[in-house]
Amino acid sequence: MPKKPRILIITAAFGEGHNSAARNLALALDLMGAETRVADPCVLSAPQSTSVIQWGYRLVTTHFPRVWEKIYRATDKCDFSRPNIPLMHRPESYLEGLVAEWQPDAIVSTYPLYPYFLERHFRETGNRLPVFTVVTDSIEINASWLRAPTDWFLVTDRTTLEAMHCWGISEEKIISTGFPVNPTFSELTPVDGSDPCKPFRVLYFPTAKKPFIRRHSKALLDASPDIHLTIVMGKNFRLLQSRAREIKAAYPGRVRLLGWTRKVPQLINKHHMVVGKAGGATVHEAIAARCPMLIHHLVPGQEEGNLQLLQQLGAGDLAENPKDLTAAVSEILANDAAKWRKMKAALADHNCNDGAITASKFILSHT
Repeated sequence: MPKKPRILIITAAFGEGHNSAARNLALALDLMGAETRVADPCVLSAPQSTSVIQWGYRLVTTHFPRVWEKIYRATDKCDFSRPNIPLMHRPESYLEGLVAEWQPDAIVSTYPLYPYFLERHFRETGNRLPVFTVVTDSIEINASWLRAPTDWFLVTDRTTLEAMHCWGISEEKIISTGFPVNPTFSELTPVDGSDPCKPFRVLYFPTAKKPFIRRHSKALLDASPDIHLTIVMGKNFRLLQSRAREIKAAYPGRVRLLGWTRKVPQLINKHHMVVGKAGGATVHEAIAARCPMLIHHLVPGQEEGNLQLLQQLGAGDLAENPKDLTAAVSEILANDAAKWRKMKAALADHNCNDGAITASKFILSHT
């Protein structure tokens, strides 16, 4: 029996996009016969400090997005080629030990800092491995990604590829694979563009801002009596459930409440529209399911490119307050949902629901 290629996938829990991409790549690579290992060097080497940083990241991006924008823009000027971030010394050492112990044939990073760690490790040991960097942002790319020492960049779309090429990166190093969504997306059938839209099923992902779940839900449900709303609270279930139950009681028969679920691909494919924040994972899952999307929360800088991609495709827009949400949904449903059908057609033309599979084929062919 030929030896299975060993692929180490390294991620970081600072934003769901990194972890989602890592998990989905592992699923696709496993299906193709590779042996994979997914690891977060930050969590594994420094769980307490990482937990504090995660808490701070969620707090700032949810409640103080403009503060995060300044932090995010400041990282453009950081030189990550030098080991000058004290909090990253332990993750870097852990990663070096993991590579030496597990001896992978190739390494995939879904977080921009790890390729810098690997480059220093390769220089010290003289043992170089193929490194694939999965860029989880679209169009607006932070310099930490752009300067990363890597063999290949796997990106979400052609526009992102062209933007990175304009920055000076060789086009041969940039591969447009699509965001690594769950391989299940390629097997599912989305709602058809000819659907009567009665009921019009909306999948809503709220943030942890307690007042907004009630305001956003009411705004969506008031846009049309045909709207049926599924609210997915995830890890914020305990925080948000009382307000969500108030909405369910106020609109009998039209609201479904969910906590944590592993069936996001199936859910998105059964709904007509997604309403959520502009995170890379959610935006690209909506694109994969050919499900138009409205953005109710945008983290400036980090997520602007994801919104731009939706707008460029003609598949979604920004609606940050309840008034805008009601107006946007009313417009989408006007004239027998003519705008919704146009958005569905645009997503069908884009046809990108197999990013993890495409990326995995490329990784294995270059390992």
